[in-house]
Amino acid sequence: MKDIWMKRVYFSRFAVVGALVLAIAIAGCVSAPQVSSAQGAAVKWTLNGLQSIGGVTPTVLGSPQATLDNSGKALSFNGVNDGLILPVVPIAGMKAFTIEVLFRPESGGPTEQRFLHTEDEAGNRLTMETRQTANGQWAFDTFLLSGTSRLSLYDAAKLHPADRWYWVALRYDGVTMSDFIDGVKEGEGPVTFPAMKEKGQISLGVRLSQVSWFKGLIRDVRFTPAALPENELQMPR
Repeated sequence: MKDIWMKRVYFSRFAVVGALVLAIAIAGCVSAPQVSSAQGAAVKWTLNGLQSIGGVTPTVLGSPQATLDNSGKALSFNGVNDGLILPVVPIAGMKAFTIEVLFRPESGGPTEQRFLHTEDEAGNRLTMETRQTANGQWAFDTFLLSGTSRLSLYDAAKLHPADRWYWVALRYDGVTMSDFIDGVKEGEGPVTFPAMKEKGQISLGVRLSQVSWFKGLIRDVRFTPAALPENELQMPR
């Protein structure tokens, strides 16, 4: 009987060890998806209707239209009175962040076109806009403001043709602001910009004060609570 009991104990221990070895082997063969922590935390707003943007009901100015082209559906803004205002600050609490926008600026719009503007109750402000020329080109203008600290990244010599899709990005790492078009850095500089407050607003297609209307299409807006490396920025397909 003792021999039988010892055999049972040995078999039980062998089974436990075998199970552990099998679990380790499986873990070594089946790895987790290789997604960076920053990318995994990104929140994407897809603009394909007016009822809800990122789970929030917007205030609609004018009549932005859901438009379908050969690359998918997006919201079209007329550059005169179309815009959206949402009672949220998507980057609230973020000491570092990246905002990316997939958009298609159209020729024939105003000179200054603010397509994204967020501001909190303390007056901290972030804006992204285009400066359009008479011949249908545009330059990128990004801006951060907090108290007396401010920085605008704008180079009138860096022009891009309108009427095509671009991924643009504004990145802040806690010290330096930089901006990108299709993954290529346009400019950078130091600026002090604290984490934004929860209470505030964001507008799309227009400045919050309802001037500087955007003419074109916006499809996606991504908010990431990290300064993404350049190889993780969204790029044209």
